[in-house]
Amino acid sequence: MSQPSPYSAVLFDPLRQWLDQLPARPDTSALAILANKFPIYTGNGRQVRFVPPQADNLAYECRIWESGEVETRPDNWHDFFNALVWFAFPRTKTAVSASHVGAMAPDGEARGTVRDALTHFDECGIVVLSANPALLDLLRNFEWKRLFLECRAEVLGNMRFVVFGHATYESLLKPFRGLTAKAILYDVDASWLQLPMAEQLAAVDVRLAADLASGRYARPRDFQPLPLLGIPGLIPESEDPAYFDDTWQFRRGRRLPA
Repeated sequence: MSQPSPYSAVLFDPLRQWLDQLPARPDTSALAILANKFPIYTGNGRQVRFVPPQADNLAYECRIWESGEVETRPDNWHDFFNALVWFAFPRTKTAVSASHVGAMAPDGEARGTVRDALTHFDECGIVVLSANPALLDLLRNFEWKRLFLECRAEVLGNMRFVVFGHATYESLLKPFRGLTAKAILYDVDASWLQLPMAEQLAAVDVRLAADLASGRYARPRDFQPLPLLGIPGLIPESEDPAYFDDTWQFRRGRRLPA
């Protein structure tokens, strides 16, 4: 009997085009071939290449900016998914990398909240899109049971969850209680939800790249926490009303300042 795919969850859909062209394990040689077949260029024209970790102490983001080289550890899920996000969201990954370089403080100074925010989203980011603004309001207000249980059909029909963070993809291989992503929320019209997946992802990439490059998200707290295991259809337990009584996982939360 064949083994089930580790990428069966719907949240892997943004990467599926690329996963289907690669072995079922992290393979840096296959990534290098894919990068030559589908070239990606940084904002200053460097072609992105996935290379082993280097020993010259050049900062990770500076290396990308100066040479296009993305350090990628062999046989490492975390770095494997990071590379795949470059393919799925090239504009946004380029914007994140360039923003890191632009925000780097002089030696001896604090890293700063801007780079912290970029890292949080790069690792754990998700985009939530909805044709019904009321659903996004429920998410903003941490009304998890109403959103994911009472409005389950509405969520399935009128919301899309697009994972960006490579650490989140790694965690989805073995989801755990409390798995949380950092969300950016977008209103869309109903016709957008009918677009092919490739067009949806391209539109998200353009919009997300512009928002992250603009400095709009300057602190980790500027993102909306989202407990992923409440999303309808992700795990069977979420069909039980009692599941959402777990206030450790589905917290009341806090309101963001205006």
